[in-house]
Amino acid sequence: MEIKEIQASETWQIRHEVMWPDHPFEFVKLEEDNSGFHFGIFENDKLVSIVSCFIEGQEMQFRKLATLAEYQGKGIASHLLKYILKFAKEKNINKVWCNARSNKKSFYEKFGMKDTFKTFSKAEQEFTIMEIVLF
Repeated sequence: MEIKEIQASETWQIRHEVMWPDHPFEFVKLEEDNSGFHFGIFENDKLVSIVSCFIEGQEMQFRKLATLAEYQGKGIASHLLKYILKFAKEKNINKVWCNARSNKKSFYEKFGMKDTFKTFSKAEQEFTIMEIVLF
């Protein structure tokens, strides 16, 4: 397992396949993709998990954490989340947050992230904002 910084365009296929397969491919492209940091986990040179990070001031939002179905349940996304939390600390980021799918909330809680109870819906999915204060 190897983590590398990747281009935004390298995240789109996994975002589409894992998160929004019933939407057009363009749906997974973010306006701010070009200003973000994108990381991927590779297994035998195959990209299997991705995340995108966006820094504004002393905060970092991560978006689109996704792992190919056949690689889920093996701790790969956990490894990637630990990596970006370390990345945030190295950048002296005070707070890291994400819009978590409500049914995945317990995953983020394992890393010390707290539910803000700010919720919303997008494309028939329920989300809650999760955050962790680092400093």
